[in-house]
Amino acid sequence: MGRYDFRPQRVFQTASQLLAVEHSARRATPPPWFDIVAKTPPSQVLIRPLQRTQPARRGRKPSRLFQPMPIVYPEDKLRAEFFGDHPWELARPKVVLEGDGNDAMHWDWSRIQQPGKRLDGESVVQRQFWLMQYQGLGKNEAYDKARKEFYKYRHLEDIERRVANEEAQATGAYFGPGPLEYGMKLEDRKWEAWKKWATKEIEQRKQLESAVYSGSETDEDSVDAPADPEALGEEPEEPIAAV
Repeated sequence: MGRYDFRPQRVFQTASQLLAVEHSARRATPPPWFDIVAKTPPSQVLIRPLQRTQPARRGRKPSRLFQPMPIVYPEDKLRAEFFGDHPWELARPKVVLEGDGNDAMHWDWSRIQQPGKRLDGESVVQRQFWLMQYQGLGKNEAYDKARKEFYKYRHLEDIERRVANEEAQATGAYFGPGPLEYGMKLEDRKWEAWKKWATKEIEQRKQLESAVYSGSETDEDSVDAPADPEALGEEPEEPIAAV
């Protein structure tokens, strides 16, 4: 076939000839792609034109003309400030599934609570941006107002959850260990494993020290006690009488 393979461009021509032959053993009906290839034939250009570029000179920075522009939204700074003050809000599970793709168009941020949307950090950001845009409040003032509303409704949610838990337990419901109980269990298990490791290390050090030391132990009482002259075979000195 030479350097280039032209068989892919002849697929339509070959299929047309096979379909035109009477009593052919192949398919009598055209394949699904037959009409599409007839309307949009493949390209005749098999190679890409070579683009020669001159090497950049040393000390000259490349042009930034063809670099994409950064996409910046006004809510980005507000979002960074809120989650910087409340990092644990990022640990809460969040549902990113949308209904018709235009859920945000049905929300009215004149209030922080929205029907069908869970209260989260994004609610504070959108509420703050709405206060700055439509009520003319400053950044800090709008942040304080939206944050206090968020604390209020989050506190009410915690109270409702606690009351529902107590009512369920009063009617005989049983709940498994929570995050705190599970964390304490893991901590106790780690503590017991560390105690076993520490005991083993102490025993190994004692065995190593006893193997290195080769001296004989002496009784401290025999070393500190004064020598007995009778035991040494000497006569004790008589005390000098006072004149």
